[in-house]
Amino acid sequence: MSIFKFKQFDVDQTGCAMKINTDGVLLGATVSHPSPKRILDIGTGTGVIALMLAQRFPDACIEAVEIDQQAAETACRNFQLSVFSKRLNINHVSIEQYNNKEQFDLIVSNPPFFVNDLKNEEIRKGIARHADEDFFSLLVEKSHSLLADEAQIWFILPIKQADEVIDIASRYGLSLAERVNIHSDKNKPTFRQIICLKKGEVFLNESDFNIYESLKEHTQEYKVLLKDFFLAY
Repeated sequence: MSIFKFKQFDVDQTGCAMKINTDGVLLGATVSHPSPKRILDIGTGTGVIALMLAQRFPDACIEAVEIDQQAAETACRNFQLSVFSKRLNINHVSIEQYNNKEQFDLIVSNPPFFVNDLKNEEIRKGIARHADEDFFSLLVEKSHSLLADEAQIWFILPIKQADEVIDIASRYGLSLAERVNIHSDKNKPTFRQIICLKKGEVFLNESDFNIYESLKEHTQEYKVLLKDFFLAY
């Protein structure tokens, strides 16, 4: 089995088209909120982001949504085998069809982002990585409908898609509150952005984050960010 061991939980990746990746762990470790009680993870995959947030926010209950059946089953096992099992729940459904009467303090997603790009030949991986034209509109609309008043939405996306989501969000009265520009190293351009959206007008906090100091050597900021999760730090 393909098992990734963290300090407080293990993640079995069996049957998941999209494995644990840098995007996911960066989002899970970067998301900030004073004290969320209810969290929604959209497109949970292996469940790693939900598990990281369960570790970081011990008073929160986390709902996860996953459209792929095998991934949902794997995430379910990962949740059940963790020490946070009582606070985690998986829903095998698309976010468009997800219905929940309660609202959330925090919504997170590492969504598919290759809109209109060449489709991956592996169909399931294609579902995990590619989005239809209206996907981001539906994602933002649904997220907005599930948000509590003082809630936040956090995404990790390439620059083009992040700009698109920010524009769509403005139509729903959501403003960009935080943007983290992710670089491979200090000499490389931004290749991902972590963005935080909130209701109403807010002050924008923008920062840069470098993953590597040199070839195969992570920066100190990367190690500090992930020290509570990775066995190596």
